[in-house]
Amino acid sequence: MLREDYATWTCAGHEISLTRPRIMGILNVTPDSFSDGGSYANVDEAFEAGMKMLDDGADLIDVGGESTRPGAEAVEPSEELRRVLPVVKKLVAAGACVSVDTRHASVAAAVLDAGASIINDVTGFTDPAMVDVVADTDCGLIVMYWNKMGLGTHATRQTVQLDVDRPNRPIARRVPSMRRFTMPEEAPIMRQVMGFLGDQARKLMRAGISHDRICIDPGPGFDKFADEDIVIQRATSKMVSMGYPYLCAPSRKRFVGAVCGVKDAKARDAATIGVCLAAIEGGARLLRVHNVAVVSQAVNTFWAVRHPDSRQAFISLGSNVGDAEQEMDTMAKATHMIDELPMTCVVNVSKAYETEPAYGIATPVANAVAEIRTELHPLVLVDKLLDIETKLGRTRVEGATKPGPRTIDLDLCWYEGEEHAGRKLTLPLKGLGERDYVLVPMEDLMHDPVRFLKHSGVDVVAPEKRVGRMKGELGVLGWEDLR
Repeated sequence: MLREDYATWTCAGHEISLTRPRIMGILNVTPDSFSDGGSYANVDEAFEAGMKMLDDGADLIDVGGESTRPGAEAVEPSEELRRVLPVVKKLVAAGACVSVDTRHASVAAAVLDAGASIINDVTGFTDPAMVDVVADTDCGLIVMYWNKMGLGTHATRQTVQLDVDRPNRPIARRVPSMRRFTMPEEAPIMRQVMGFLGDQARKLMRAGISHDRICIDPGPGFDKFADEDIVIQRATSKMVSMGYPYLCAPSRKRFVGAVCGVKDAKARDAATIGVCLAAIEGGARLLRVHNVAVVSQAVNTFWAVRHPDSRQAFISLGSNVGDAEQEMDTMAKATHMIDELPMTCVVNVSKAYETEPAYGIATPVANAVAEIRTELHPLVLVDKLLDIETKLGRTRVEGATKPGPRTIDLDLCWYEGEEHAGRKLTLPLKGLGERDYVLVPMEDLMHDPVRFLKHSGVDVVAPEKRVGRMKGELGVLGWEDLR
């Protein structure tokens, strides 16, 4: 079926497809952030937390070194850089798409030099120096709305709205008057928010920054009343209609607590999910959250049920037990089990080939490639492939320096519209362009796999430089006979 949205957010070397919701994990390396300050005592702990977010379903990691909670003290750029730079470097080296939450031009310049792909500026790039920094790069930008004077929409409200985290302290002053409606009027709020975001986006484009690099964020919780934040969230579709990637960042915010009645910020994850799902229905495709695991589970399930979204993918099958007939039989069974996965079907399977050993394997391997269509999230699909390996007798030895004989090996090599970094999954598969035992079987499935993969950003090496090269054909897998 035709997808609703073919938009792409271009962020340095990453092109983030927005045909489905993307999750940005919040990684604060601060001692005083409102819900997770001081959680990561050193660089290694922060790095491990970021890697876990990627394995839990994050597509991007947003690293922050300065708290923007109400009442937080400003941080010198040198201290902010000391906190974020080592973490950014490690995450980039692991292949992650990294965003840095900063309002300082010097910090932005340093993290971009270190490989960060996105600058998330809570001041909306109002500093000309910040504009100069990002204009000289190809990074992605998040333009956030934050008017420290407030939105000024409560002149007709009678009561003072209290901060749910600090119930005895008003968020802002209001002029007493008669209250006649439950919510403030939308038009003046959205004129201010959308006007600022649109003006800043055009300012950035006049500086030479392309439209597809710019993402907008209305900045929930930043000097806004809860009522105003709800009005803004209800207007998600209007902001999406501005034509820029739209970031929904409600995670554990005060307005979420005000609506759900939960005072503890860390206990607001379920309510955060509710706001995220509402935003997705309004057209938002980027979600910035603290608890990646629970939001990813909810969003992926919601998307699978609510939005049909079938994707093409390729899975490499391998077996090296030393008996060609047994290897063929196991690969056929694995293919049949893949075909039986929910929301998944096998479209076609290559012939099986005997290939030279590679990557530390000592014996020749039987290999094939299956083309599938699936609506499962890539990380969910990988878990199911691991389950199939286990059911077919694959055993893994922790700490083994060299892979031994494997009953079956199933690698998700390529998935339409997806790139990912993490310990559980890398997309496209690391080293895909040098694996002869994948490229040659793919020729059974399409006219020109090399051109296909190069178009997807995979660097394909010349045949003589590949590993796991072909030794001969083994025949056709009879997986359909097992139906």
